[in-house]
Amino acid sequence: MASNPIVNIFKVKELRSRLLFTFLVLAVFRLGSVITIPGIDASVLLQYFDNLASQNKNAFASYMDFFVGGAFSNFSIFMLGVMPYISTQIILQLAVIIFPSLKRAVQEDGGQRKFATWTRMGTVLVCILQSYAVTVYASSIPGCIMLNSRGMFNFLAMLTVTTGSMVTVWLGDQITANGIGNGVSMIIFAGIVARLPSAVVELGQKVSSGEINFVFVIIVALMFLVIVALVVCEQSGERKIPVHYAKRVVGRKMYGGQNTYIPFKINPSNVIPLIFASSLLTLPLQLVSMIGNKQDSARWITRLSAVLAPNGLWYNILLVVLIIFFAYFYTQVTLNPTEIAKNIRENGGSIPGVRTDKTEEYLQKILNRLILPGSLFLAFIAIIPTLVQNAFHFPQSISMLMGGTSLIILVGVDLDTMSQIEALLKMHHQDGLTKKGKIRSRNL
Repeated sequence: MASNPIVNIFKVKELRSRLLFTFLVLAVFRLGSVITIPGIDASVLLQYFDNLASQNKNAFASYMDFFVGGAFSNFSIFMLGVMPYISTQIILQLAVIIFPSLKRAVQEDGGQRKFATWTRMGTVLVCILQSYAVTVYASSIPGCIMLNSRGMFNFLAMLTVTTGSMVTVWLGDQITANGIGNGVSMIIFAGIVARLPSAVVELGQKVSSGEINFVFVIIVALMFLVIVALVVCEQSGERKIPVHYAKRVVGRKMYGGQNTYIPFKINPSNVIPLIFASSLLTLPLQLVSMIGNKQDSARWITRLSAVLAPNGLWYNILLVVLIIFFAYFYTQVTLNPTEIAKNIRENGGSIPGVRTDKTEEYLQKILNRLILPGSLFLAFIAIIPTLVQNAFHFPQSISMLMGGTSLIILVGVDLDTMSQIEALLKMHHQDGLTKKGKIRSRNL
């Protein structure tokens, strides 16, 4: 009788402990997602967001609420989740790549610890700014604030939201150290999955009421399976550039004489172009929520946010253009063909069939051929929610699961987690999760 991989997972003590610890931390995160910050009337808040959902308004609130599992609409202590941490980390990574002085500081002894400290300090600053936007947004909801003192409410809200975000980051670090998978990615994964039951219920209600044809549901479900398969292939696929190192004798030892390869992924920048592009396009919506719609100085921002509605034509055109731009930009600064060619030459390597002085040109040509189809595929995934919502009149909660950042995160985190479980099972001489094929992780 063949062994069951699920049973094998719970047979291994280390793996069982890590899984239970991960579930416990995620349960704590979900509990904090429903605890409202001090000074907020939860009943007024619930009625307000129900009205927004029925009228399909406030795209920024819906965008934020989706990735934190409803914590934003609850005005909970974890309402910002780990999004400030991710934004700060990406900005600092780009700064390290662009500025040589920062790159040298990170490469020194203890540089990674300094980088982690800078990331957390930057996260606190971003949390303070976004928590202030939360206080301004809460003040625009009639009857939402129960405290008489506006200053006291602002202080409590900013302190609570900032502390909650840093606690969420700490919970993610605990999962990384003692649990399964990347902790920050698992927090986002849990927030997206938490929205799935309510989205399915909403879809069922619309089907039963006749607003959505059941045939469309079957078509979209088949589309979803095909898209997931394509995303898995895109995340796992890579172009291998063979490199041959000549033999050389140093003293009494011989080095080189081996064949290896440089793996270029189909989409080298992963999900970062999509995150950058969506963050840039939702900035006007965030500014509207910060400074209010009633001010004369905010009229141009209000008009801009109306033009950049997530379901509109201009939003999706700009989204595609920005994704392609950021894909080229980020790939060029992270995979510099000049540095790769220099390292190959310095180590006595060469690419078969390519002259040594043409190595950089050859690598650049390969990257250009990979970036364009990879960025176009990423752009197609990004506009799928809009296509599904407009073509089949699906609710936003379901259409956002069909593509965009959420789908890539779900597939990527699942691949990483399965890869780690597979490695732990093999280390304890157990059968893996799959009998055929190989599970390969990918960096989020």
